Amino acid sequence: MAASELIQDDEDVRPHVEVNVTAANPDTPPHPPRVANGNPTRHASSPPTPPPPSAAAAEQQPECSKLSSLLKQNQLINSLSSGLRRHCDYVKIAVPDERANHLPAEWWKTAVAFLYALFILVFTTVIITVVHERVPDKSVSPPLPDKFFDYVDRVPWAFTVTEVNGLILCGLWLVQLIFLKHKAIVGRRCFFLIGTLYMYRCVTMYLTTLPVPGKHMVCAPKLYNDSTGKIWRILSLISGGGLSLTGSHLMCGDFLYSGHTVMLTLSYLFIQEYSPRWMWWYRWFCWFLSASGVVCILVAHEHYSIDVLIGYIATTRTFWWYHTMANTHALRQAPNNYLSRTWWNPVFNFLERNVQTPVPVVFSWPVALPSSCRQRYRMVEGGRDE
Repeated sequence: MAASELIQDDEDVRPHVEVNVTAANPDTPPHPPRVANGNPTRHASSPPTPPPPSAAAAEQQPECSKLSSLLKQNQLINSLSSGLRRHCDYVKIAVPDERANHLPAEWWKTAVAFLYALFILVFTTVIITVVHERVPDKSVSPPLPDKFFDYVDRVPWAFTVTEVNGLILCGLWLVQLIFLKHKAIVGRRCFFLIGTLYMYRCVTMYLTTLPVPGKHMVCAPKLYNDSTGKIWRILSLISGGGLSLTGSHLMCGDFLYSGHTVMLTLSYLFIQEYSPRWMWWYRWFCWFLSASGVVCILVAHEHYSIDVLIGYIATTRTFWWYHTMANTHALRQAPNNYLSRTWWNPVFNFLERNVQTPVPVVFSWPVALPSSCRQRYRMVEGGRDE
């Protein structure tokens, strides 16, 4: 009785295993039927074969394969994540932050550049007043020979065309600047270049005083030691903008180099640089105004040819040098960049330090519009083609 109970207990704890085996030999006889305890019947002439799978096991087999595949995927993900944590310094990918502001306005820098330009323009009127006292009389020093004057006779109304063209260009550029989205950055570039070019002009005017280019010119009388009269002349020159149209510019000596050439050329360069390319008609119109205005300076015999030439060279080269540095960020820290040897490079770094990309040509309304107007009018945008 004890032996039978021991055998029965041993059979009760035996695990129930079902295996699905596919025979390699197709002639193998079919499996013998199973008995209730899960053990197949034994034959003396053949080895025991595993039982066929049951219907429940056949249904559970696809689920087991799915679970095993998911387990393998989890193990692979865990191994990759652990490897990335161990070697994070080697697989870290820097993704640029699109939310970072690469074109900050920094209006306070624009205000500094505006004050710089304003101070230089006022200082220019002082230099003109000082140089006027040193201009030799026409009877003592006649006009210098000029090749352009030898071939082209003077046209009296030509200088009026020059000043009208200059006023139109400056007005167009002012309107364009107001509607630019990044007007703070572009504005301080404009103010800095105006101040720098007129500072160069102050130096050249003071160092070399040329005689009047034509006997038609009428210069105001010299004041010599009359300081009060000189101050009134400075104020009159400032109030009239230094234009002959307003009758404020009656002094001589401010010939080398031409300030009218600077404004005509610089205004066109800014209009061309910060206008979309599809506005080619606008660019050509501004170019015509600038070119004709410069030519009319010579036709009116108001400046020597060398005055206009130096004014054009100084304006274009300074503008192109500055914008080459501003639009090519790699040049700023390049050791072999000779453009960084200019005297104004520290000022450039101050103004452009936080400008990390070329300024796109994007127009927007200068003030916020009501929601009803925003639905009717869209923002005018023009992308720079790099």
